[in-house]
Amino acid sequence: MTVQDYYINAKNILQKSGIEDFAYDARLILENVLSIPQNEWLISLNKTISSEKLALLDEKLKKRQNRYPLQYILGEWNFYKYSFKVGEGVLVPRSDTEILVEKCCEYLETVKQPKVLDLCAGSGCIGISIAKDFPQSAVFAVEKFDPALEYLNKNVKHNNATNVTVIKGDVLAGDGNDGVYNLIVSNPPYIPPCEMEIISPETRYEPQTALLGGQDGMLFYKAIVKKYKTSLIKGGMLAFEVGINEDRKVAEILKTADFKNITVTKDFNGINRVVTAIK
Repeated sequence: MTVQDYYINAKNILQKSGIEDFAYDARLILENVLSIPQNEWLISLNKTISSEKLALLDEKLKKRQNRYPLQYILGEWNFYKYSFKVGEGVLVPRSDTEILVEKCCEYLETVKQPKVLDLCAGSGCIGISIAKDFPQSAVFAVEKFDPALEYLNKNVKHNNATNVTVIKGDVLAGDGNDGVYNLIVSNPPYIPPCEMEIISPETRYEPQTALLGGQDGMLFYKAIVKKYKTSLIKGGMLAFEVGINEDRKVAEILKTADFKNITVTKDFNGINRVVTAIK
């Protein structure tokens, strides 16, 4: 079987499974298994696939057919300007979160040798991206759960982010708040339990500890504002990713805590996704 034959078949299978980007996913799986560089895709279409590679392709295609996350299948995913190792036990980096990184980087442009605290760090995609963009910064990434911590440490090494310090700790307990920071950033768990059934099928494979944010989705926002405000310098920025229709609730939490210059930024789909505020 040629690459083109398998590609056509894989597209059909994924399309019938309800996967929106079926052609994109099929191609990425083929490129991953067969080690095809992106710029050599067209010239590889007539190549024959070995039986060994066919078996591996079938295995990965079956997983994707069952809505197993593409990112987990590939084992690595591009986010912002960098790539990150991902797999079961860690939240998949999403393009919407790049907006959060961009807002943080805009703020840090005028800060010399900034200290940054990344809470609920997960894969490290936020803190490591900031650290790479600002080599003179000191970034501290707090993560509680061992599977995510494993990927966080892998990604620090993978990106040679020598200015990132990993802290095993519980954000709800205030771990990491003994320092003083110019920027505190977090993409915390923010999905209420009542919404778990309506989100994408892929999400059921991701750790619920990285998704569920208490009955109203506000558990971590309230805790972070309460436990970490004193760790932020005057004029420092607190930046959050928020769920759909959660921006007003988070803004109110910040307003009640006397934060100023509260701003809301939309994601690529026009959804209010990032809330920032100044102490």
